[in-house]
Amino acid sequence: MTVVVVGNPKPKSRTRAAAELVAERLTGSPAEHVIDVVDLGAGLLGWGDPKVAEAKDIVKSADSLVVASPTFKATYTGLLKLFLDQFGQGELGQVPTFPLMLGGSLAHALAPELTLRPVLVEIGASCPAPSLYLLDSEYETSPELDRWLEVARRFVPS
Repeated sequence: MTVVVVGNPKPKSRTRAAAELVAERLTGSPAEHVIDVVDLGAGLLGWGDPKVAEAKDIVKSADSLVVASPTFKATYTGLLKLFLDQFGQGELGQVPTFPLMLGGSLAHALAPELTLRPVLVEIGASCPAPSLYLLDSEYETSPELDRWLEVARRFVPS
């Protein structure tokens, strides 16, 4: 089961569309679950919220996971951070995870590798492929996506 987690403060964002595209191109079928973190609302600000717990359970049951964020101030969003902070160290149990960030310029191309990947690894994700950064203006047609897919597909559970 493929799960997509999107940390954009705007619901149904371009980040979500890009993450769903990446998941489908990576696995050959649409993601079974898409968690748009903005929909979890104020439950992210504390512990024990039922909607957040359900979202966590879905993430932990994934066979592969795409975690996506727009680039804000050279890193992932605070909204995504609130969701990821709900997971304890190692809690993801080595689920194969593919960090994805979108941005307006290549100036922040290292952001997913330097900022998002470390927190995912801390909570137990296995990030076997390089992180992916795409320009938000061309994520659908990016040659970088095709190059990345050649590598990343080797790590998708069959």
